[in-house]
Amino acid sequence: MADMAIEERPQSETFAARLGRAFAHGPLNLFLIFVGLAWLVPTIGLFLTSLLSPGDFINNGWWKVFSHPSLATFKNYSDLWNNTDIPHSLITTTEIAIGGTVLPIIVAALAGYALAWVDFPGRDWLFIVVIGLLVVPLQMALIPIFSLYNTFGIFDTVFSLILFHTAFALPFAIFLLRNFFIGIPKDILESARIDGASEARIFVKLILPLGLPAIASLAIFQFLWTWNDLLVALTLGRNTQPVTVAIFSQLRQFGANIELIAPAAFLSMVVPLAVFFAFQRYFAEGLLAGSVK
Repeated sequence: MADMAIEERPQSETFAARLGRAFAHGPLNLFLIFVGLAWLVPTIGLFLTSLLSPGDFINNGWWKVFSHPSLATFKNYSDLWNNTDIPHSLITTTEIAIGGTVLPIIVAALAGYALAWVDFPGRDWLFIVVIGLLVVPLQMALIPIFSLYNTFGIFDTVFSLILFHTAFALPFAIFLLRNFFIGIPKDILESARIDGASEARIFVKLILPLGLPAIASLAIFQFLWTWNDLLVALTLGRNTQPVTVAIFSQLRQFGANIELIAPAAFLSMVVPLAVFFAFQRYFAEGLLAGSVK
């Protein structure tokens, strides 16, 4: 009996501890649930608005869909896909977002590895310059870059927008990846060099796999920023219009054509939401990468 009492006591204490933690964290969990639902309400409202005709939206509001599901229709999406430039704008946005994400990551990974583990003259000064470029505001470069693109004949192209996003992504990308790479144990790299591995092989076989959390989080941040860009596309594009500019043009030309703006805005929101929910576990690692080095 004494042995049974000894065995049951830790179990009752463990249950009590779990119950205490549940009560202690209960208010915080309820608050986080409330914040999450409040964050989702505009997205749900936009989706339901995109399913309503203009008259139903004005007279009833999107919340009436819950009590009258027959009001919802996908006609707005059909008209949007067949009668507007939104599909082409989505393709253009995809090209810009992918190019503006992949190119800076490749360059920043190479530069971050060099600044972290390759000893060359002026390395520390170069890193200081990179840090200094973090404070350069994007707006001050729009007009000079506009003139430069006109000179080289690449204004109003997908390639020019990719280059601009790459240039302004590199300082933060290099800073983030360099600080993450420098935290990789030095013994691993030295062992690879002793085994005869070249710097290129070390970079591909060791640095990139070990730095995947930082690279993935950087890709998420850059993709979301490039996908949602409006200012750069408005300044450096005319016929090359990503979806943000296309929606802005619809709003400016036709006013309150909610049957076009709502579905277009929701389509432009679906991809960033999908990226966020698919890779959200990398966000915390990306924010903390190199922060305590």
